[in-house]
Amino acid sequence: MPDAPPPTLKLDIDRQALANNWRTLDRLSGSASAGAAVKADCYGLGVHHCVPALRDAGCESYFVAHWSEVEPLLSIVPAEQIAVLHGPLTHEDVAFARVTGVRPVIDTVRQAALWRDGGGGPCHLMVDTGINRLGISPAEAGDEAVQSLKVEVLLSHLACADEDSDMNARQLAEFQQVIPHISHKKASLSNSAGIALGSDYHFDLTRPGLALYGGIPRTELAPNIRQVAFPRAAIIQTRTLRAGDTVGYNATFTAPSEMRAGVLSLGYADGILRAWGGGAFEHEGQKLPILGKVSMDMIVIDLTNAPELGEGDWVSLPYYLPDAARQTSVSQYELLTILGQRFAR
Repeated sequence: MPDAPPPTLKLDIDRQALANNWRTLDRLSGSASAGAAVKADCYGLGVHHCVPALRDAGCESYFVAHWSEVEPLLSIVPAEQIAVLHGPLTHEDVAFARVTGVRPVIDTVRQAALWRDGGGGPCHLMVDTGINRLGISPAEAGDEAVQSLKVEVLLSHLACADEDSDMNARQLAEFQQVIPHISHKKASLSNSAGIALGSDYHFDLTRPGLALYGGIPRTELAPNIRQVAFPRAAIIQTRTLRAGDTVGYNATFTAPSEMRAGVLSLGYADGILRAWGGGAFEHEGQKLPILGKVSMDMIVIDLTNAPELGEGDWVSLPYYLPDAARQTSVSQYELLTILGQRFAR
């Protein structure tokens, strides 16, 4: 079987920027240390590309959502540094955690009993302070199964940290009230945005995610966070449009005069959604507007500003996440996690 031809889509990942972002967030966490949310394949950028950079920068705590996300991490970081946020639902989950040494995040009284009855051991515990997703309620802190746990990190999660909301202070107070009632080694409340809320929210461990990968959930972080992901695509065909020619599905663009266009090999199947319509690619500082609708596997761009470009040449999609979110009305989180697997990372 011959080697596959070279890809026509690339996602350049700036590992130095990623490491810089972690060190910045660790510094901004004050006396707390920063961990890293590496769920969803490091927010779509790739565990094997990102976690070594985070490890080498000094990160020692990693959070995934699913048990299926653990295995790729085991060859990169120690098992005891890995936590599974969704917790153990079955005896098989308990057995896997105990054999590997990864830390389950206990989210319910039932999970606490399941973990205890399966042999127990070090774990983390999530307390819900108002987001009403995962976590025991503060009223359940005294439950016998919960009290039997060997809790390393006591966690909660902020619902509105990216806003100046009264709910932030309410959740902080709720978390502070429950802390004395559960024996633990460390406490953790803040995500990326929570770090920017100040030292009262830092406790012992922060859990940045979006900001690691170039997202800006609060403007206070903007001066310090660097872009990490840079999508590029090759031109697979060029063509000359005549005045009156239309482009793409539903003929939503009509050429006003003769113009040169290029076809790119990416589309909404790669996470570049139709919301990008009206946007532009770039080449050496020149804007190359998108013409017509984004298709599943193709986007047509205007080459007027770059007449030297031909088939096989590469163009870039501006992907500074705050700007891209404003352009598309797609959240920064979604812009990262929907990037498809046809990008060579």
